[in-house]
Amino acid sequence: MYTRLDVRIVGAFSIVQEVFNARYNVTTKFLTYSICLSIMFSMNRMSLAKRAQILGLLVEGNSLRAASRIADVSINTVTKLLVDVGTACAEYQDKTLRNLPCKRIQCDEVWSFVGAKKKNVPAHLQGVFGIGDVWTWTAICADTKLIASWMVGARDGRAASTFIGDLSGRLANRVQLTTDGHKVYVDAVERAFGADVDYAMLVKVYGDDSPNKGSERKYSPSEFVCAQKQRIEGEPDPRHVSTSYVERQNLTLRMSCRRFTRLTNAFSKKVENHAHAVALHFMYYNFGRVHKSLRVTPAMESGVSDHIWSLEEIASLAQ
Repeated sequence: MYTRLDVRIVGAFSIVQEVFNARYNVTTKFLTYSICLSIMFSMNRMSLAKRAQILGLLVEGNSLRAASRIADVSINTVTKLLVDVGTACAEYQDKTLRNLPCKRIQCDEVWSFVGAKKKNVPAHLQGVFGIGDVWTWTAICADTKLIASWMVGARDGRAASTFIGDLSGRLANRVQLTTDGHKVYVDAVERAFGADVDYAMLVKVYGDDSPNKGSERKYSPSEFVCAQKQRIEGEPDPRHVSTSYVERQNLTLRMSCRRFTRLTNAFSKKVENHAHAVALHFMYYNFGRVHKSLRVTPAMESGVSDHIWSLEEIASLAQ
């Protein structure tokens, strides 16, 4: 006797049988279980054009729900696509971004949060990574504008050592490195590069917040006073001690990745998906987006790629 589930499976397989016969103009009466499952999977799989459309919406600053509404697909479909493609993008760039010909590198960290801001994290979740403040460490080549390395993590010495260690393994030459005044960089650079680097810090000094700023204090930066250049290792050229390019990239990240937009409810709810979104953003930035001043992509300028990647190519990484 058939159960309701058996009836549904048999009914689905009969539909697959009819579609198969019509498509290939045959009169086969029986298909194996595995063939039916394969055909059913292909019937439900989105086209490459549709996947590229969704990725295009995500890399241009739309949220998951906005992308699902515009593309007329389920939000679960968008999320799964982000996970699959984000994972593939991270793996591809980890493999490809090696032996880079960079000469000048600038590093910085971008703040965001997952689940809740730090002050709103429940007591039993305090100190658990992935809940509260999360930082994206970035390293940009000042000449090619390539993001040579990035990492999603905390903002402590261990994260700095991991990030700088990864960066050093991707470079082909001795570089001039500039960071902000975050002290954890000093030990991290020493461990990763030793004396084989020209390293300087750009320490920016800000004045005290004015007491009469009122409600604007939360959203307005403190008054900039000066920037101090500090040589840490080697012989860095003072003319190139700057973090302007990496700070401009921070703005690009916030404008292009909805999860980084302040004062919205589009913040990440899972740190894993946050990392997938960052990987997708940097894949598109490095390989698929023409830089205005370069007139080519950063990957092309650095010799990593010989063409502008289309969104279809990026989507195909997950196949």
